[in-house]
Amino acid sequence: MASNQGAPPPDEQKLRLWKVGRALTLAFVAAVLVAGGIFYGLVVLLDFKEMDTTAKLDAKTLFDLVKLSFGVVAGAGALVALVVAYRRQRVDEVGAHREATRLHTERFSQAVDKLGSDSPAVRLGGVHALAGLADDAPTQDLRQTCIDVLCAYLQLPFTPDPGNDPAHQEEHHRYLALRAVRHTILRLIGDHYRRPKGTHRSWQGCDLDLTGVVIDGNMNFTGAVFSSGTVNFGNAKFSSGLVSFLHAEFSGSEVSFSGAVLSGGIVSFNGTEFSGGIVSFLNAELSGSEVYFGGAEFSGGAVSFFNTEFSGGEVSFLGVKVAGGEVSFFNAEFSGGEVSFLNAVFSRGRMSFTDAKFSGSEASFLNAVFSSSVVTFYGTVFSSGTVNFDPASGPAPDGLLAAVSTPGSATVVLPPAWVSPVT
Repeated sequence: MASNQGAPPPDEQKLRLWKVGRALTLAFVAAVLVAGGIFYGLVVLLDFKEMDTTAKLDAKTLFDLVKLSFGVVAGAGALVALVVAYRRQRVDEVGAHREATRLHTERFSQAVDKLGSDSPAVRLGGVHALAGLADDAPTQDLRQTCIDVLCAYLQLPFTPDPGNDPAHQEEHHRYLALRAVRHTILRLIGDHYRRPKGTHRSWQGCDLDLTGVVIDGNMNFTGAVFSSGTVNFGNAKFSSGLVSFLHAEFSGSEVSFSGAVLSGGIVSFNGTEFSGGIVSFLNAELSGSEVYFGGAEFSGGAVSFFNTEFSGGEVSFLGVKVAGGEVSFFNAEFSGGEVSFLNAVFSRGRMSFTDAKFSGSEASFLNAVFSSSVVTFYGTVFSSGTVNFDPASGPAPDGLLAAVSTPGSATVVLPPAWVSPVT
C-alpha cells in the first residue's frame, strides 16, 4: 500500500488557494486582456480608419480623462474586492466542511457507544443514530464508515434463543430484544438501498458486507438499482425471513452469496433485470430455501451457481428470458428439491449445466423455447430423479442427448422431435 506521508490534509487539499499577490496579478492581467480585446473589437466593428492627432486638449476632454481615471481606479478596487471575497468564501466553505466533519465525528462516537450498551433499547437508539449519520454524512467515505459499522454489528456472534422454558425466560426476552435490533438494521439497509441513487438518504453505490451474517429477518431491495458497489452475503446463513430483489436492476454491481447456507427463508429475484454485474452462489448450500428468478430478464451480466448444492428447497426460473449474459450451473449438484424453467425463453446468451449432477431432484423445462447453442448439458450426469423437457420447442440443447443416453440415467422426458429415429 502506498504511503500517504507528506500529503496535505484533506481540508488543505480542498482549499488550494493562490497567494493574494499572485491572484491579484493574474486577475489584473486577465482584466487588461479582456478590456483590450473589447476595445479592439469595437474599433474593428465601428470601422475606425485613423485618429486625429491635431486635436487640442480642452477642458471637457480633460474632465473626461479624469472621470476615466477614477473609473479605472474604482474598477481596480472592485476587482480586489472580488478576489478577496472569493477567497473568503472558499475559506468559509472549507471551515464549514471541517466543522461538519467534526460534528459528524462527535455524533459517530456517541452512536457507536450506544451500540455497545447492555440495554437493547439504547442499542436500538444507536442503530437509528448511525443510520441518520449515514444520511447526513458530508462525504461518501464517512457514509460508508457508518454502513460498515452497522454491518459489523450484524456480524457479531450472539447467544442463541434458549427457548420458552420458564427457567430461561429472562434470557429469552433478552434474545428477542437483541434480535429486534438486528432486524431493525436489516430493515434500514433495505429501505436506504431502495432509494434512487443520488437522492437524500440513498445508500446505493455503497458497499454492503454481510459476510457470515445470520439472516432470520426480512431485507427488502425491491426496485433497487445496483450499478456500482458490492453486496456480500458470503457465508451468510438464511434460516427464515425474506430477502427480496423484486424488480431490481443489476447493471454493474456484484452480489455474492458465495458459501452461503440457505436452510430456510426466501430469496427473490422475481422480475429482476440483469444487464450487467454478477450474482454468485458459488459453493452455496440450498437445503430448504426458496430462490426465485421468475420473470427475470437476462440481457447481460452473470448469475453463477458454481459448485452449488441443491439438496432441498426450490429454485424457480419460471418464465425467465435469457437474451444475453450467462447463467451457469457448472458442477452443481441436484440431490433433492425442485428446479423449474417452465415457460422459459432462451434466445441468446448462455445457460450451462456442464458437469452438473442430477441425483434426486425434479427439474422441469416444460414449454421452454430453445435456440441453438444457448443451453448446454456437456458432461451432465442424470443418475436419479426426473427431468422433463416435454413439451419444449426449438432444437435440443447441446450435449443433452449424449448425457441422457448414458446407461443408468435418471428419468428424462424428451419431446418426440428430439429423439433420434431408430435405424
